Amino acid sequence: MSDTSLRILINGARGRMGQAVMESAARGGYQITAQVDAGDDLEAVIQTCDVVVDFSLAAATLSTARMAAAHGRCLVIGTTGHDEGEKAAIAEAAEKVPTVWAGNFSVGVNLLFYLTQKAAAVLSEDYNPEVVEMHHRMKRDSPSGTAERLLEILLQARHLRRDQVAHGRQGLVGERPEAEIGMHALRGGDVVGDHTVMFAGSGERLELTHKASNRSVFADGALRAASWVVDQRPGIYDMQDVLGLKD
Repeated sequence: MSDTSLRILINGARGRMGQAVMESAARGGYQITAQVDAGDDLEAVIQTCDVVVDFSLAAATLSTARMAAAHGRCLVIGTTGHDEGEKAAIAEAAEKVPTVWAGNFSVGVNLLFYLTQKAAAVLSEDYNPEVVEMHHRMKRDSPSGTAERLLEILLQARHLRRDQVAHGRQGLVGERPEAEIGMHALRGGDVVGDHTVMFAGSGERLELTHKASNRSVFADGALRAASWVVDQRPGIYDMQDVLGLKD
């Protein structure tokens, strides 16, 4: 259920996800006080909102986080494609205000994260993990933020390093070592977002798959996060927190 008193500013309003959030907000009766995009003056309107929902470009996330912190506004970050240095700088700024930062706001995808963690803990190292994602041909970053999060879960569960990740395979690469995670990014058409985590063992294979057919599932989740975050203490949260999935 939406909070009609909650004032939301959408940053990146003319992008695919920004438009989806606008449509979802209209359906849910949310109050959108400002729509901002590249070239607009965010600071001029940021005080009109309680929460900034950011689906702009990766290059704009840090400045958005710093501005939200400076004005004491809650923040929901949905942009992806940042390098490790950028992530650290964004996290430092975002910690000053209640912030939900997620690569994917779908309820189903966040259940996929949870189930992947559980499966990785139960299955032995004899079950080889691979991550496969597919998105539309216009997507700029690769792998997707969702696939990166799945990878982080697997790396932590298997106690592996980033240099033990195989981003696709080409040529005579030899036998697959057990201490490896495969990452594969597919691009084409208008695919909204497909993600599969595979655990391939001897004699059986477990596949956990989520397929999104409409961006409204991400927009609905982002608005749910916006409603939740205004009641939290300063710090960085994710959709696992929003959905109460953390043990």
